[in-house]
Amino acid sequence: MVGVLATTSLALGGCMTVGQKEDMLAAAGFKVKLADTPQKIASLKAFPPHKFFAQNQNNQVVYFYADPTVCRCLYYGPQSAYQSYRQMAFQQNLVNEQQMTAEINQQTAFDFGPWGGPFWY
Repeated sequence: MVGVLATTSLALGGCMTVGQKEDMLAAAGFKVKLADTPQKIASLKAFPPHKFFAQNQNNQVVYFYADPTVCRCLYYGPQSAYQSYRQMAFQQNLVNEQQMTAEINQQTAFDFGPWGGPFWY
C-alpha cells in the first residue's frame, strides 16, 4: 500500500456502538474484505483499530476502516463513501443530543421538595 495520507478518528458517533458504526459504513457505500487467512488477520491487527485512515492509490484517495474485533474485516471506499458516512454520523449525533436534552428536561421535572432547593453552585 502507498503512504498514509491521514488518520482520522471521528468524534462523531461517539455514542454509537461499533456495530452501529459498521452498519453505517456499509450503508454509506464502503465495501468490505474479510480477514479470512492468518496473513490477513495479522495485517489487520497492524492497522489502527476502529479508526479511519486514508491512502493514495492510483492517484485517488481510498478510505479504510479496520475492524479486528467485531467482523474481523477491512472496510474501504472512496471519498464519496467517507463523506456519506460522516453525514450519517453527524445526523445520528443530532438525534442522540436531542434525546439527551429531552431526558435532561424530563429529569428537571422531578420533585426535589424534600431536598430543599434550588440547587445552585
